[in-house]
Amino acid sequence: QEQLVESGGGLVQAGGSLRLSCAASGRTFTNYAMGWFRQAPGKEREFVAAISYSGHNTDYEDSVKGRFTISRDNAKNTVYLQMNALKPEDTAVYYCAAMTSGTPRQQHDYDYWGQGTQVTVSS
Repeated sequence: QEQLVESGGGLVQAGGSLRLSCAASGRTFTNYAMGWFRQAPGKEREFVAAISYSGHNTDYEDSVKGRFTISRDNAKNTVYLQMNALKPEDTAVYYCAAMTSGTPRQQHDYDYWGQGTQVTVSS
């Protein structure tokens, strides 16, 4: 059974860093584009970052550009989101997702989703 499991969330002060991981199991996701989304309390889930199956192409939501870096290790079937210079407005549940084809910013194009990991940034 295909499964995506996020880890690495937690509580951090503003300006700090966290690295999220998304481990895939049940199938090889090397041919899948991967994305990170987040949902803050009372808000809709939104796109954060995406990476192509090869890792050569990435895309970021404007508010995280220059602070967040998405990467993948296909040998480990794992995707990462390095988050630096965190702000209180980054507080959300972060989800990873996998897609075979479609538009990386469109969450409805993704085929598999993880359960999410909480990131809380205190001021």
